[in-house]
Amino acid sequence: MDKRGIGTLQVSVVGIGCNNFGARIDQEATNAVVNAALEEDINFFDTADIYGATKSEEMLGRALGRKRGDVIIATKFGMPIDDERFGAKPAYVKRACEDSLRRLNTSYIDLYQLHYPDESVPIEDTLGALHELIDEGKVREIGCSNLTEVQLRDARKAAGTKAHFVSVQNQYSLLARDPENDGVLDVCDELGLGFLPFYPLANGLLTGKVTPGAPLPEGTRLASMPAERSAHWLSEELQTATRRLLDFATEVDIPILTLAFSWLLSRHQVSSVIAGATKPEQVRANAHAVTTLDAKVLTQLDALGA
Repeated sequence: MDKRGIGTLQVSVVGIGCNNFGARIDQEATNAVVNAALEEDINFFDTADIYGATKSEEMLGRALGRKRGDVIIATKFGMPIDDERFGAKPAYVKRACEDSLRRLNTSYIDLYQLHYPDESVPIEDTLGALHELIDEGKVREIGCSNLTEVQLRDARKAAGTKAHFVSVQNQYSLLARDPENDGVLDVCDELGLGFLPFYPLANGLLTGKVTPGAPLPEGTRLASMPAERSAHWLSEELQTATRRLLDFATEVDIPILTLAFSWLLSRHQVSSVIAGATKPEQVRANAHAVTTLDAKVLTQLDALGA
């Protein structure tokens, strides 16, 4: 599988999102997903301390075992775990890192990401703690998630001559095009950041398993999602846009999954498309969903997406 760079890291263009581990699947199923990924030459696993109520990191660490050195692990800190564990204050950054290292059963984290900006803490303070973790060999590269163009520029300025964020993880898909319009993709070019899209398959709308207007298939992520969260994805606007894309996929005889992955990877800023999986066959489908799309197809997709 092709690799792209994030700082000094070389990651597979298809990655595994580990938010299902400990939430929707148990250790045995996690092992199966991880092993399938390794068999497909996927080396990039993205998790977070809050995933699976902190179980995701533990389960990923157990599933990798002795193969930990063969992969790139990205994890995140900052979202609330409980009333004490949250935010980006320096002391907590260090505590969160130690907790993640223990849960992952590793001595280092390849890509350590600020999960969400903490407006109560100057970014230079957070970066100072991350620099110490790098100096101690506990973190190789640092990244962020959910930051705006302005926040990314501020973070680069605050880093000075020391290590800076090498990646940003924001929502991006055929059904969520904000990074094209809010300046984030442009700032990725300017600052040399790798872009990691989350929800690349729009919570299942772009897998081909969900038909707009039809009952949600059992076992899908949307079907198990609380109504207050699924309402956005099942809105008339997104259902209409999904229907257009599915019709186009039929017209050009290319699976919607392939269109979703390959369109994202046609963006040079995108380093890896991270998608969750609960079964090995989903991993294999994602791994084989990457192709080079014709320029005309790309142009039409640009016009069809939401």
